[in-house]
Amino acid sequence: MDDERNEPMNSGRPKTTKRWTTVILGAATVLLTSVQCGTANDEAGSAQPAGTVPPPRSVASAPPSSSSPSPSPSPRAEQAPVPGCEAVIAGMSPRQRLAQLVVVGVNAGDPQAAVKLVRDQQIGGIFLGGNETALLRNRALDEVQRAAKVPVSVAIDEEGGRVQRIDALDGDMPSARKMASTLTPAQVRAKAAERGRQMMARGVTVDYAPDADITDQPDRDIVGDRSFGANPEVARKYILAFAQGLRDAGVQPVLKHFPGHGHASGDSHKGLVRTPPLASLRKVDLVPYRDIGEYGEVGVMVGHLDVPDLTGGTPSTLSAAAYRLLRKDYAFDGPVITDDLGAMKAITSQYPLQTAVLKALQAGADQALWSSGGNVGTVLSTLEQALASGDLPAARVDEALTRVLTAKRACG
Repeated sequence: MDDERNEPMNSGRPKTTKRWTTVILGAATVLLTSVQCGTANDEAGSAQPAGTVPPPRSVASAPPSSSSPSPSPSPRAEQAPVPGCEAVIAGMSPRQRLAQLVVVGVNAGDPQAAVKLVRDQQIGGIFLGGNETALLRNRALDEVQRAAKVPVSVAIDEEGGRVQRIDALDGDMPSARKMASTLTPAQVRAKAAERGRQMMARGVTVDYAPDADITDQPDRDIVGDRSFGANPEVARKYILAFAQGLRDAGVQPVLKHFPGHGHASGDSHKGLVRTPPLASLRKVDLVPYRDIGEYGEVGVMVGHLDVPDLTGGTPSTLSAAAYRLLRKDYAFDGPVITDDLGAMKAITSQYPLQTAVLKALQAGADQALWSSGGNVGTVLSTLEQALASGDLPAARVDEALTRVLTAKRACG
């Protein structure tokens, strides 16, 4: 997301007996979890009162890593099957699979509406925008998680500065530019870890941060002080530190806005914006995504950016070429989420929501985000029709679903 602080809310088969035993046991676990859902299961990502049953494993329920997280496995161009995910996916209907690939904005001031949405639609994630905090207080997200058969990711965009969601609850955090000018990378990592623990305590599992854009724009421009700086090598150290701090706390970081908004013309809230040519992006804006395996388990958000010699007038969020760039050239195999498809004119001026979501998944997104909420039934019906006709290949859905479930620790 790249919304401002006060914008309203309106990301081979087993070959041995032992491997087959693992899959069968995984399936049995899934069935048992489904029976228990809504009764014994507490939410992922919130503290558990004494005597309750521990929640299913998720990003939020994973233990914080040490101060020096071990490096992730070498990135692969393609997502390999994860043991256990096959069984989980096999137990889902087509609509349930597709529902896991959407992240929908909810009114953080109306907890019961969020519970109903998750219970009725079983979506993969919710996004809390705006300034309301009811869902972030009094363990309100517990009930949302109990309504989910698969742990639901709970995302906010907590960058600091102009883009914060829990400052009214847990205090202000400086902007990225301010942190880079006053703190060391180690101190930024510690500050991000502290903020991550605060988010975790409130049930948040995903942060659409850090902003990995490189710019020297004035503070109040669209990126401005949300950037860690204009020097890509220095900024990368701070971006890495912030992401590591969130991971230390058990929150999934999401780098944004690939392939780089810092030197783009205009504001994608108001229309499609154009970046410099790809060769220029590689030298500056794409530097934070270099050796991306060093970040560990993170997500990446793709922006609504037209790269003239790459996407040819199509927003990167809907461009297969942009996803290939991320997957192949930058060897990223984690979950990729779109920027907001429902409230930014770079998309809404061209496509209805359901068409934009379909195009994003076809192009290579693993999760389609719309902060405006609503329209879930229409979107899922459109996706079901596309899956049934082959317009949205089943292999593309299972590939995306595997990444989403793996990031949530929902299988394996």
